Amino acid sequence: MASSKSTEREAREARERLRRYNARQTVHEQGRKRRTRDNIVAVIGVLAIAALATGAQLFYFNGGPGTATPVPSATPEAIETPAPEQQNVGDVPDPSVAEARTWTGELTLNDVPLGITLDGALAPQAVASIVTDAQSGYYIGKSCHRLVSTESAGLIQCGSLDGTGASDPSYSFGPLENTAASGVYPAGTIAMARSGNDAYSNGRQFFIVFADATLPDDTVGGYTIVGNITSGLDQFVAAIADAGVADGAADGAPVVATSITGLTIQ
Repeated sequence: MASSKSTEREAREARERLRRYNARQTVHEQGRKRRTRDNIVAVIGVLAIAALATGAQLFYFNGGPGTATPVPSATPEAIETPAPEQQNVGDVPDPSVAEARTWTGELTLNDVPLGITLDGALAPQAVASIVTDAQSGYYIGKSCHRLVSTESAGLIQCGSLDGTGASDPSYSFGPLENTAASGVYPAGTIAMARSGNDAYSNGRQFFIVFADATLPDDTVGGYTIVGNITSGLDQFVAAIADAGVADGAADGAPVVATSITGLTIQ
């Protein structure tokens, strides 16, 4: 009888152990399935977020408010055309005519001979122009239409085509050459006259400084210095410049009418 009860108890204990084992297995399997499901849901969520972000970016940069402004290709039509380069006008001689050397000669204003030198190395284009015009006889008889006599400058301007100082529309050249440092042109300087703010408006007119002149640069620079007076400046001042400007002005026609009566250069 005792043996029978012991067997039944062992059987019940065995069934209980089996039940607890099966319960643990069920809980473990449910946990495994839940983790798998959670992982799948997480992956789907990440993929969905990435898809939404990609779509938003595609919209923003392809038709939305962040669309970049198209940049034209670098074709000739898209490249800005540069401003036309300034050019010489008329039969301007080649700078090589100046031979990159010093020219000497004599310029006569009325009866006053002035020794001159021209620097073909520092101002080849301007010197080439003066030498060519001197050889053709252009300057003989041309007037010196303007005298300036102030505290800051003393100069006489010569060579105008019509005697009024107007520029010659058929003849002009550039660029500026050998301009003065700080705008100071010492007495004896020979320089080219030109229109304001135009580096290619040099022509046949020149000026001679008989008293140190300060001439401020304009937007393109100063004035091309072509040479110097080497003798006769004092005689010029005494004979012409000291008489002053017509009507007592500081800038205008000289009281003593002045013209170029001779010019030789070699």
